[in-house]
Amino acid sequence: MNQFKGKKILIADDEPSVRSLVKKLLGKNCTVLEANDGKEAINIALNEKPDLILMDILMPKMDGLTACYAIRTNQVTKEIPVVMLTAVDYELNKKLSQDIMGAHGYITKPFNSRELTSTIGQFLAASK
Repeated sequence: MNQFKGKKILIADDEPSVRSLVKKLLGKNCTVLEANDGKEAINIALNEKPDLILMDILMPKMDGLTACYAIRTNQVTKEIPVVMLTAVDYELNKKLSQDIMGAHGYITKPFNSRELTSTIGQFLAASK
């Protein structure tokens, strides 16, 4: 997990327990930023420029797909990798997330810590 040192990761999820779990898994090695919804995720991405964003799909105010698209099409944030982290495990959602909205990856809940850290590590290594 040394590749996480000094990195900023934004977790956008309306479930406090999911944000808390991600913070517990990653917080010793990097800075974990938290957003409750898509609008907040966009604002944090613009202001903090995290190294990676984990984005839930189903959230209030603005869903994760819309937020992902906004982040990926903004000049300031377009280079930030976005990985969808969601309970929605439909092939159509994966395709929509990645092919149309610009997400880099897709992890379904419940996830295990190895899968999460491995996926994050891949994208952090690729974005160097």
